[in-house]
Formats: sequence, structure tokens, C-alpha cells
Amino acid sequence: MSANIQKFFAKFLATLFFILAVLVCGSSLITGFTQFTGGEELTQVLIKIINSNIIAIAVFELAMVINKEYGNKNEHDVIVMMRRTLPRFISTVCVALSLEGLIMVIKYSQADMAGNLYYPVAIVVSAAFLLIALGLFLHFVPKDSVGESKQK
Repeated sequence: MSANIQKFFAKFLATLFFILAVLVCGSSLITGFTQFTGGEELTQVLIKIINSNIIAIAVFELAMVINKEYGNKNEHDVIVMMRRTLPRFISTVCVALSLEGLIMVIKYSQADMAGNLYYPVAIVVSAAFLLIALGLFLHFVPKDSVGESKQK
């Protein structure tokens, strides 16, 4: 009974997040088109579209994780699930953070706002710390629980 409820909510939430990702992509394109035809500079419009689509990618990845891990199998080993899903999700978040930081560097350098470069540097550094934390997690999590045999 509880497995069926878990699958239902997993499918429901995954579908909801898929729809939200599509809506964010569509909204970013429509907003970008209206801003570009309204006279805003093409570079600024593209930066806004990329920012919105980075959010859509993260929401899409979250939907994929929910659908794959909770919607299909009745596997309840938390370590196995975390070892499988965390690298995908955190790597997506790191890519999103890195792109956001790089876009902000470009934006601030074009607008001659060099004093605000602390923010994108902090974003890139936080993405690096997140990757380091992921590496430490994967190093210290027991590999035996994932079904990987130790090579002797």
C-alpha cells in the first residue's frame, strides 16, 4: 500500500516538475522575444534567457531524479540511492552555478561594474566547494553497499 502511494506521489511530483521546466523554458523565450522587440540589447536578452534556462535544467534534473529513484523501484537503501542520485543532481547544480557566475562576470565587465565581481567569484567558489564536498562524500561512502566489488 505505501509503495503504491510512494509511486503515485513520485510520478505526480516528477510530472509537475517536468511541466514547470517546460513552462520556464517557454516563458524565458517569450520574455526574451518581447524584450528584444521592445528595444533591449541582444546580449542582455540572451543572458536573461540563459539564466532562466539554467533554472529549467535544474528543475528538469530534479524531476528525473524523483522519477527514477522513487517512481520505479522499491529499493529503500538510502546509501545506494544517495550515491546514485547525488552526483547527477549536484553536478547539474555546479554547472548551473558556474554558468551563472561566468554570465555575471561577463555582465559586470561589460557594464563597467568591477566592484561587483565579488558576487560571481563567490558563486564560482561555492560551486567548487560543492564539488569538493561531493568528492569527499563519494570517497567516504561505502562502495560495498552499491554492489561494487572491491578489486584485489
